[in-house]
Amino acid sequence: MKSTFEKAREFIYRNARPLDLARFQYHFENGSKEAVMNALSYYQNDDGGFGSAVEPDCWNPNSIPLHSGSAGDIIARELDFEDSKHPVIQGLLSWYASGEHFNGKKWAIMVASNNDYPHAPWWHTDSNSSCYADYNGTAQIAGFIVRYADKDSDLFKLGVRIANEAIDALSPDEIRDMHTCTCYIRMADLFERANATGYIPFDELKQKLHKSTHKLIVTDTSQWNGYVCQPSTFLNSNKSEYYPENKDIADYECEYIIKTQFEDGSWNIGWNWGGNYPDEWAISKNWWKSQWIIQNLLYLKGFGRI
Repeated sequence: MKSTFEKAREFIYRNARPLDLARFQYHFENGSKEAVMNALSYYQNDDGGFGSAVEPDCWNPNSIPLHSGSAGDIIARELDFEDSKHPVIQGLLSWYASGEHFNGKKWAIMVASNNDYPHAPWWHTDSNSSCYADYNGTAQIAGFIVRYADKDSDLFKLGVRIANEAIDALSPDEIRDMHTCTCYIRMADLFERANATGYIPFDELKQKLHKSTHKLIVTDTSQWNGYVCQPSTFLNSNKSEYYPENKDIADYECEYIIKTQFEDGSWNIGWNWGGNYPDEWAISKNWWKSQWIIQNLLYLKGFGRI
């Protein structure tokens, strides 16, 4: 009988985009960071921003914050890429500095040109998701800027200002949206990697993130086949600082991942496009499966299960 990893590996090699294949090889087969950066560069436009379904639920080929933020997360957190002078990073910093889709406070997570291309309904401009009004997306972008911009640059100062404004905007209690919470976690992580925690009220932010993650994780595992917040939304290792207060449910997710794998090596995707663009959704769903495989295998790896 093939193992969880072997089945997942077969699916990746049969179905994954070159970008996700390079990511898989980097994490599990001694592949290189440069190979991932090269694959990612094909989604980068001439203006330095990213488009073309880096985030598979939106096929907009134009440079938009959604795709640029997703690419930046791969670069900064998944690869922990250190060379800030790399042309892909410099291009992205240049695009952020240009002010495209930026209103002086936030980058627009929703842009009108999404409507012209296949996309999930929540990326249509008439979507009323509450998280579009907060720092979802923008907080993460601020972290990327602080991680890679020259500390003497106006762009670095902008990243620091936005991060502080984002923290000030938080409620006195907890963050109530899992996507927004994830962006703040990524921002905090990138400030740490940049040795820039002194620029923000870091301890205050961390306390709020610990409280929020614990509240947001759905402990009723009967709901996990849908689109809900699981431990893997926020952590992928038993060495994570968010692990101790979520230990039991985080340990259980390892068992859940193993037992819910499909025979073809993939896992269930807990959302769909609601009947919109059915042909394109079938393709995007396959892309998501490869991304979900990488996430699940990294989680199992982080808990010593593969």
